[in-house]
Amino acid sequence: MLKQRITDDMKSAMKAGDKPRLGAIRLLLAAIKQREVDERIELNDEQVLAVLDKMVKQRRDSIAQYEKAARPDLAEQEQFEIDVLQEYLPEALGEEEIAAMIAEAITGSGAETMRDMGKVMGQLKPKLQGRADIGAVSALVKQQLGG
Repeated sequence: MLKQRITDDMKSAMKAGDKPRLGAIRLLLAAIKQREVDERIELNDEQVLAVLDKMVKQRRDSIAQYEKAARPDLAEQEQFEIDVLQEYLPEALGEEEIAAMIAEAITGSGAETMRDMGKVMGQLKPKLQGRADIGAVSALVKQQLGG
């Protein structure tokens, strides 16, 4: 299970004295625990991937803000955290694979206009979670549906 792997990596980072990596892993475990407490459930791998995906997106947004504010030191820290988090995400899909999945979802759902975008994204999101930037995929779907 993914959560167990993350916990094991935290222990390894503790033993190795790798404080920056340990900090990033602890942030991840705290986010997982917070969601488990809020929803009163034990997260499965798919839900842990959703937490990871959200954290990576937040850090990308932070990097953009830090670069605007001329704070490369903070942007570098966020990038380090992204690198650690991405170790737990599945391998990212290439543009061609994403385009093929979008085309398949559009034909599979019978989508023709922008009104059908929800159907297409509903099919794509579970397949692409943690493997592609959902915002970018959404823009591609919108483009193909003529929006």
